[in-house]
Amino acid sequence: MFLNRLAPLARTSGVVSIANAFKALSLGATTPQTAPALTTLVCKTRFNSSLAAPLPSGSVVKAVNAQLASASEGRLFAVVQLCGKQFKITSGDIIIVEGYWPPTNGDRIRLDKVLLAGGKDFSLIGRPLVPAGLVDVQATIIEKSLSHTKTHFRKKRRKQYMRINFFRAQQTMIRINSIELSEKGVPEQPTASREEGERFF
Repeated sequence: MFLNRLAPLARTSGVVSIANAFKALSLGATTPQTAPALTTLVCKTRFNSSLAAPLPSGSVVKAVNAQLASASEGRLFAVVQLCGKQFKITSGDIIIVEGYWPPTNGDRIRLDKVLLAGGKDFSLIGRPLVPAGLVDVQATIIEKSLSHTKTHFRKKRRKQYMRINFFRAQQTMIRINSIELSEKGVPEQPTASREEGERFF
């Protein structure tokens, strides 16, 4: 009875034929043709979720290397991890790292933990890091100071409890000097070597 009401509401012929197949099964018709008809019908209604054709192997890497060779990659950007936080940077940016950090004013450092790098038309995504030596991010420490005064206020109502504390956190200002990709280009199958050593910054 439910299937009889459902069949007129169906918009496509596939749903109507599925309803008819279920109706035949529910009435007790156990012919060998009803079950295979249902199976083939369901298989025909499936479709491929990927509409784009896959690119030929290595064509993307060749296109990126051609851009790097002709210096037409545009302004490069990178996502680096620094003191437990991630920053999206480009050359000339100034970022602020909060908390204690050992480098002093004027130190030139190289940021090794690069999670992602890219240009105008491409992105190199690390798993989790881009292979060492592929991206070179140079930076300079320009200032070590304290943040603005922050207020920490606590209160418990009806208990005559109020506390107020003021504090200033340590800050380090860093200028990103340059982001450069390796002159060798992107390798066909980038693999990070296990003998890289520890990465501190």
